[in-house]
Amino acid sequence: MRTIISFAALFLSVILLQLSTGGVGPLDAISGLKLEFSTEQIGLLGSAHFLGFFIGCWWAPRLMGSVGHSRAFAACTALGAVGLIGHTLTDNPFAWAAMRVMSGLCVAGCYTVIEAWLNAKLTNEIRGRAMGTYRIADASASLAAQLIIAVLPPASYISYNILAILCCAALLPLTLTKATQPETPNAPRLRPGLAWACSPLAVVGVIVSAISSASFRMVGPVYGKEVGLEVDQIAFFLASFVLGGVLAQYPVGWLADKYDRRWVLLWISVAAILACGITAAAGGTGTAGVMLAAGLFGFMTFPVFSVSAAHANDFATTEQRVELSAALMFWYAMGAIASPFLASALIQSFGPAALFGLIAAGHLFLIGFGLTRMRARPTPEDRTHYVYAPRTSFTIGRLLKRSREEQ
Repeated sequence: MRTIISFAALFLSVILLQLSTGGVGPLDAISGLKLEFSTEQIGLLGSAHFLGFFIGCWWAPRLMGSVGHSRAFAACTALGAVGLIGHTLTDNPFAWAAMRVMSGLCVAGCYTVIEAWLNAKLTNEIRGRAMGTYRIADASASLAAQLIIAVLPPASYISYNILAILCCAALLPLTLTKATQPETPNAPRLRPGLAWACSPLAVVGVIVSAISSASFRMVGPVYGKEVGLEVDQIAFFLASFVLGGVLAQYPVGWLADKYDRRWVLLWISVAAILACGITAAAGGTGTAGVMLAAGLFGFMTFPVFSVSAAHANDFATTEQRVELSAALMFWYAMGAIASPFLASALIQSFGPAALFGLIAAGHLFLIGFGLTRMRARPTPEDRTHYVYAPRTSFTIGRLLKRSREEQ
């Protein structure tokens, strides 16, 4: 019973953390527009977040090994809260970028602790239910976080303090649980070359996934403002993207288990290019058209990471899978760091539709690269099952490794 309660505490911490750190991205973009930041400066905020995320993924396992799960979680949460409150002290975009590094570090660090705790405590009897609940909690809170800007005024002391309160509240469930902290696992070695050795196509796929997701989530509010959406409508615009991505997981997973994953990945990219064109063209069709297009865009682009990860795992041994997951997360972080700033620079130079031009170009390259790779080797006969892979921390591989083995 105590184990179940400790999981409930973990999931509540996930929800509160996601509401806080997931809401700061769109709020920063809208606030930046109100404070007359340039489009490039707004993109810099998104890139800074993923820089902090990468630092946190690397540093958090080592911190956890030094001070334990609860103290590491508290330290990372404190950094996130400081970054949020610091927004109210200045309106300098470069200072905000430094604070977004702290927010990104908070996200990676806290998820590292939560996923390490889950991996240590889960038993085979409850693993499936617990992982399903974890994914639902994370996805639902992510969806709600996009909607939070509908009720928070931009560039407001109150708004950032509400997010900081949510971030601090995430401390309570995990740090007050009476469940015994698990043993600290060894940090996975970061070997980016392992992912390329297993599947170059998977590496390109996760980078393109980062270009699609990170640029849309961090710079999407700028696009929404440019096409005439109000602040509350931008919230639903971003939420439609997340909802579309969540709904895509089951049908795409079924296809990825039934057919050659390389063809599934390539046809998803074809569909993503079409979705880019539809979304860019929907800017003049009214609010309903823009929302539907955002949902379609999320449906077509969100599963690229998980399909790419499943394809890479087809070529990995059981012993390699934890490090392979960390390597794929490394390549995702590299794409996510670069893409928001690049997307904002293109928007500033060529207009809002340039966001989708960048994403379409990434998927076009993925198609060309995939066709080339299909001539290099056949698809393996013995394949792992498709597993939805959250982009949360380097330690998520331990949870997913067991899920693949059990299936």
